[in-house]
Amino acid sequence: MHMIELDERAVRASVTVVAGVSPDDLPRPTPCAEWDLATLLAHMTVQHRGFAAAAAGRGADPALWVPAPLAADFAAGYAAAAEEVISAFAAPGVPDRGFDVPEFGAQAVPGHMAIGFHFVDYLVHGWDVAVAIGSPYEPDADLVEAALPIVEAVPDDERRLQPGAPFAPALPDPGTGPFDRLLALLGRSRRQSVTPGR
Repeated sequence: MHMIELDERAVRASVTVVAGVSPDDLPRPTPCAEWDLATLLAHMTVQHRGFAAAAAGRGADPALWVPAPLAADFAAGYAAAAEEVISAFAAPGVPDRGFDVPEFGAQAVPGHMAIGFHFVDYLVHGWDVAVAIGSPYEPDADLVEAALPIVEAVPDDERRLQPGAPFAPALPDPGTGPFDRLLALLGRSRRQSVTPGR
């Protein structure tokens, strides 16, 4: 239950950041390699819906994970998708279920692990959006503390160099502070306005 609460806080923080995005911001580059802000927001929105479906036992359909073009009121659409996944994760027994997430492979992932991955994704994607629009973003220390062991367990090998890899190779200079370390482990840096990694 603790991870579900942490995930909800990270997701709600990302909703706040996305609410500050204007239509004129959508072509802006992001710290996600080759993704502008519109592409990133479409990814973030569909991933919420995909994880919500996975929590309900319906995640195996690849069509559920295909990003759609952003609606005119993309911030409202994102907020609705966020509420969908928050509600889905809060359902009884979800951490003990197997999640079918196509990008993780054919085998179901334990629910508690999938929620942990989702948590890290949105903790960092909130920062990605904030960087794109020049907005301050500093996650709560306990969120970063909880995310670090998950990030430290992600292999840093040749798979990070493959097309579509979720993270770029780790950076050697993490800067200062736990969040700087977390970003560096995922190939990102606060010292760069646009850095590699999805």
